[in-house]
Amino acid sequence: GGMSEVHLARDLRLHRDVAVKVLRADLARDPSFYLRFRREAQNAAALNHPAIVAVYDTGEAETPAGPLPYIVMEYVDGVTLRDIVHTEGPMTPKRAIEVIADACQALNFSHQNGIIHRDVKPANIMISATNAVKVMDFGIARAIADSGNSVTQTAAVIGTAQYLSPEQARGDSVDARSDVYSLGCVLYEVLTGEPPFTGDSPISVAYQHVREDPIPPSARHEGLSADLDAVVLKALAKNPENRYQTAAEMRADL
Repeated sequence: GGMSEVHLARDLRLHRDVAVKVLRADLARDPSFYLRFRREAQNAAALNHPAIVAVYDTGEAETPAGPLPYIVMEYVDGVTLRDIVHTEGPMTPKRAIEVIADACQALNFSHQNGIIHRDVKPANIMISATNAVKVMDFGIARAIADSGNSVTQTAAVIGTAQYLSPEQARGDSVDARSDVYSLGCVLYEVLTGEPPFTGDSPISVAYQHVREDPIPPSARHEGLSADLDAVVLKALAKNPENRYQTAAEMRADL
């Protein structure tokens, strides 16, 4: 991601492979950010669900530059939706629906536990070698948003503005429906090969999330039904009141 790097590691005590996410050194120097990063990691560790990448541990590595926070997570042998779309193009509607329906279950579980993901994007959804869907990085983006950063800074650190909800783009408070919108953007991309909005800068993309109506997926890619358009466009409603109110509602329609 934009705020950390991930290493494959071996837990010698438990004899298992794990993924270790290390915070970027320049971010780690901000003590308040560091505390938030740790808090979010602890929150994420409470989420125990088959479609959520498990968080095992959090700590600090002592380095000459000072302490570097890290999170130890379940290692998933698989590929992200971002990789799949980049290398193979759009998924079949049937496969896209299956994958996003599973992601809905993960998000619904986290929302029921009071955790908003805030950074739902193709790079944060993996498909394992056994075809299981795994969503990762719950709540970590909140540590950035709470720094009082602008949309541009947040997008730069998160690494994208293409999946921001209109309320995130405006800097307003967010709830579960923000994740529904972002997942709608992901569904749009796995169906068509492109996110709903693109542009030269995070600001131009953020503006489109707030102001522009998305082109229906079927107009971007052939073979998509009006029913599927309806699900995507409902998830992408500008006003949260007009969206699916829960990820479970979205899953039911899928």
